[in-house]
This record gives sequence, structure tokens and C-alpha cells, in this order.
Amino acid sequence: MPNSTNSNQAPATSVVSDGQPFGYTTKQGAAVTQATNRATGVTINAMCGTITTNNASLAAEASAVFVVTNSYVKIGDVVVLSIQSGTVALNTDVVVSAVAAGSFSITVINNNVASGTAETGAILINFAII
Repeated sequence: MPNSTNSNQAPATSVVSDGQPFGYTTKQGAAVTQATNRATGVTINAMCGTITTNNASLAAEASAVFVVTNSYVKIGDVVVLSIQSGTVALNTDVVVSAVAAGSFSITVINNNVASGTAETGAILINFAII
């Protein structure tokens, strides 16, 4: 399973909020691809990046949860997600369903009705830790 990590680097200093740097440098991101199935956990030690899910079928009205192990995540952090690409008719959602020290969980939800289409493509999920 591919896994990328980056060293601790200070946030970009071009934007400042309340005297503190805001944002991430390009070297703070990483990428990882989920192996085996949509419930397989991934490890990605970076402040932001892209997770590519496995393309195993996810039936209409079904969901799958996987754990993202990430050494940057602390209990009080907020993890933000967005789908970069790869959903069936825009009826697939990704949400953070838990945050713990060193990890967070993502739930992938296929919102197509029961007679609808299964989600069968890989989903590229962008994340950022705040």
C-alpha cells in the first residue's frame, strides 16, 4: 500500500490570521491509496492530502467506514473532507465519523435509492487537519 509522509514544516507565512501563519505549504501534503476494499484502513502522516479509495462496489443505500491513521491528528482537531472526483451521479458522500489522537474515521455513503446504482469507482478524497 503506497504511503507518503512528510517532515514537520511550518505553515506558509504568506497569509496571517491573528498574527499566526495560516494554511499549508505544498510540501505538507501527501497521498495514499486504499488497498483491498473500502473498509481497509490507511496511514497518511501529513496535515493535508488525498486519499484514493479502493474501487470495490458499494451498494446503493450502503456505507463503509475506514480508519485513517495520522500522527498529526489530536483529539480536539477538526478534519475537513471534500470529494475531488469519482462519485456516481453526485450521490456519494464522505464524512468524518470520529476523531481520536492519531487517527480519524471516514464514512463513505452511497445515497442512491435501493434500486439505484452501486458506487464502483475509486473516490479521491481531499482532507485537511485544522
